[in-house]
Amino acid sequence: MGFTMGLNLLLLMAMVATNILSLYHLSTTIQSKPSSPPPIPDHLIHQLSTIRATITHLTSLQSSSKTPPSSSSSASAAATTPPSDLLIYTHISPIASSCKDNPLLLHKYMNYTPFSLCPNDSPLAEDLILRGCHPLPRRRCFSRTPSSTPTSLPTDPFSPLPEKTALLTHFSCKSFSCFAGLKPEMGFDMRIEKTRFLTYKSDLDLPISQLMQLAKQAKSVIRLALDIGGGTGTFAAHMKLHNVTVVTTTMNLGAPYNEAVAIRGLVPLHAPLQQRLPVFDGVVDLVRCGHAVNRWIPVVAMEFLLFDVDRVLRGGGYLLLDHFFSKKLDLEKVFTPLIGKLGYKKVKWAVANKTDSSGVKNGEVYLTALLQKPLTK
Repeated sequence: MGFTMGLNLLLLMAMVATNILSLYHLSTTIQSKPSSPPPIPDHLIHQLSTIRATITHLTSLQSSSKTPPSSSSSASAAATTPPSDLLIYTHISPIASSCKDNPLLLHKYMNYTPFSLCPNDSPLAEDLILRGCHPLPRRRCFSRTPSSTPTSLPTDPFSPLPEKTALLTHFSCKSFSCFAGLKPEMGFDMRIEKTRFLTYKSDLDLPISQLMQLAKQAKSVIRLALDIGGGTGTFAAHMKLHNVTVVTTTMNLGAPYNEAVAIRGLVPLHAPLQQRLPVFDGVVDLVRCGHAVNRWIPVVAMEFLLFDVDRVLRGGGYLLLDHFFSKKLDLEKVFTPLIGKLGYKKVKWAVANKTDSSGVKNGEVYLTALLQKPLTK
């Protein structure tokens, strides 16, 4: 009885709100020119949407409690019932809380036939990871592979990426040569990638030879490194020539970045920026943050990221912010004090205007900084 009365009250409120909204819209339309009616205030639309959503939710609850099971209701229940393998997995391993915050996507990901070929659902996995569902639950199915196996793979990480070595069905381009012909900054044209990190064109550049020389002068060894948001792994490829092992974190956002890193004989980590770095404390000599780390990351998330970098860096290790961009005022008022919280030594600190169309429009600047972590006293 109480539930029905509450539902009736909400229905009455919805009718009143709808009438008020209609009268408001009618009155403003009469008073104004027909060609340019004034916009409806956002707060009225939001209130009406909230009421309608509440009524829809309560109506579904009431109908499910009163209506006997039918074929349609059974299908709906099946859609919300956790897949059997998800239930099994929850008993043997914890699942990230953000996975449970996206039950429909999680159920779809875990709804497969065990011991058979895995679904062709890489974009679904990517979507879950970007929503914080990381690491993903394990599945008991066989991963998909290309139809043929290459007889050899290039030993030179700057050779053109061999075709038919990765599944590209989910991308607009179906070959690596197609990706190489797109925007150069995507990192698939090895002719361009071979020249990166080698030359000094402005104060924003830190060639690898200079980086290694600075470390040598400071009597600091660089042997293990982490490249956050490293794209196709070009920084790791160049550092490999200096006997430095670099692990590259990257996501497949619009292109097969993880596959490209692996084909080049490097190590990709399929990990999002917002997650804890999957590296033990104090074991890395260098952490590089490329274009993926920029002003679009919320300030609090950026702060956690920087202190997670500090966690994995050893004493005397280096943090390289490579072409970090933000609005000039934000760099001065927000990000410089934020970086300063680390208390690192400034080995290099260079700021210059971002001269592309977006940079000019938004008053953005680049920052390249090499910072050295002090020893704990």
